[in-house]
Amino acid sequence: MSNYDVIVIGAGPGGYVAAIRCAQLGLKTAVVEGRETLGGTCLNVGCIPSKALLHATHSLHEAQHNFPAMGLKGKAPSVDWKQMLTYKDDVIGQNTGGIEFLFKKNKIDWLKGWGKLSGKGEVTVGKDVHQAKNIIIASGSEPSALKGVTVDEKIVVTSTGALALNKIPKKMVVIGAGVIGLELGSVYARLGAEVTVVEFLDAITPGMDKDVQRGLKRMLEKQGLKFVMGAAVQGVETSKSKAKVTYQVKKTEAIETLDADCVLVATGRRPFVDGLGFGDLGGEMTDRGQIKTNDHWATNLPGVYAIGDVITGPMLAHKAEDEGMAVAEVIAGKAGHVNYNVIPGVIYTHPEVASVGLTEVEAKADGRKVKVGKFSFMGNGRAKAVFAGEGFVKIIADKETDRILGAHIIGPAAGDLIHEICVAMEFGASAQDVALTCHAHPTYSEAVREAALACGDGAIHA
Repeated sequence: MSNYDVIVIGAGPGGYVAAIRCAQLGLKTAVVEGRETLGGTCLNVGCIPSKALLHATHSLHEAQHNFPAMGLKGKAPSVDWKQMLTYKDDVIGQNTGGIEFLFKKNKIDWLKGWGKLSGKGEVTVGKDVHQAKNIIIASGSEPSALKGVTVDEKIVVTSTGALALNKIPKKMVVIGAGVIGLELGSVYARLGAEVTVVEFLDAITPGMDKDVQRGLKRMLEKQGLKFVMGAAVQGVETSKSKAKVTYQVKKTEAIETLDADCVLVATGRRPFVDGLGFGDLGGEMTDRGQIKTNDHWATNLPGVYAIGDVITGPMLAHKAEDEGMAVAEVIAGKAGHVNYNVIPGVIYTHPEVASVGLTEVEAKADGRKVKVGKFSFMGNGRAKAVFAGEGFVKIIADKETDRILGAHIIGPAAGDLIHEICVAMEFGASAQDVALTCHAHPTYSEAVREAALACGDGAIHA
């Protein structure tokens, strides 16, 4: 039996960050992880491998479509799918190995196996019982099941299977037009697959700004993706190496089918709490199957905390990381803090999409009087020079105070540009504060400044 100040269950972004921060604060810390590698879903079968494939296929797209215009002559490269997967696996290995190094550096014990709460201050891993003054549940999430659809991770796959297909499909059906579906759909569309996205709602990327939804859909359609909106999937039938997707059009109630070599089920994720033992000890859950916590990430079980995808809030790696650092501070007797109003979201399609804060619709529904500053990347010299003039920056500001309430970007490096607005919002800045800040030329970030100027007297290059 081992005794610790803190045991963290789960070594994903939330769990490993919490563990490192606990160790930095002088707490004897261990992490329970059943995978063969650290990093959780994000590093192993999520964020990191998908970005590797997105980068590889975007490079292919550039070679096929933009190289000739730049005077780069010659045949576009052919695709060695096996080597592309090897590259992806190498990227995973570098990142997961880095986490293992950080554990050793910070003297964090890795308890290999699946953890279960077995009593007050107790975590059982295999046959071993470990004691801790504090326990942090960071067990993450898993793909949501869809009624009438059986996943085999070969023909009918989740994001996990889609990252390791034996071959590039000729036809792929993606069920769900959220982040995962659009990113992986983009990967295979660039590789030559005929990709059709089937979405239950009438707009893609639920919850995003409506201008972004319309703009991104139009751009993805130009890239070859097809969309079937307002359609409820009834089931998927498989035979040998083929699949047939049946869906009902909500407006007409007509039943339609789509043939595919591969079906990606991307209908969201649910908290992973199976076998955790939290409920057996009287732990409280929400009606959505999440672990219930207070403002300090504490559950109703003494000394047990929860963070990340298993609790309420957006299922984002960086949200879990913030909570991981904050809960470590709380356990160490300090004041942990997460500003849930300033958590950015990014979609790594091409162009990228990023947002933070309120959408225009949300701000108005909240009873606020708002002003909107918008600037197209077609007015940005750097973007036009690299064939990235599509998209825009949109800033929402309070009409009376000029305080920034939110921002939405679709365009080059949107996932990086959004953080200027995140910092501005964290400090309560106005649109004018951003507009009066000198931005280097020529950079994509000038588009952010122009959108801020558009909240006032007007953009310069519009």
